[in-house]
Amino acid sequence: MEIKRAGTQPSGKGPADWFTGTVRIDPLLAAPEPARVQGASVTFEPGARTAWHTHPLGQTLIVTAGCGRAQRWGGPVEEIRPGDVVWFAPGEKHWHGATPTTAMTHIAIQEKLDGRTVDWLEHVGDEQYLG
Repeated sequence: MEIKRAGTQPSGKGPADWFTGTVRIDPLLAAPEPARVQGASVTFEPGARTAWHTHPLGQTLIVTAGCGRAQRWGGPVEEIRPGDVVWFAPGEKHWHGATPTTAMTHIAIQEKLDGRTVDWLEHVGDEQYLG
């Protein structure tokens, strides 16, 4: 058994290559091999969002605070709120983040495949983000 005490894992800033706007990433879990699960709490300030990306084994988001947006490639921009659970299938191109006026926090859970959990793509333009 291993207990990660609250406050012992430092927060990080979301890199500009992967995010638009101000994003804070708080690591939650990174299970040792042979387990593959990884998770973090991610907070997006108003207007902040991920770039388009995919996950080799899919991704689950659990919205914990605020109001956000998510979109899969070719689909409409969807509003997401606390208590919502969002699943993106393996390889599904998508993005997620805050609304233009409200911050949003979610827990992101994904698994590693061959050492990677995500493939980052192009940034989401304002026209796409605003729907």
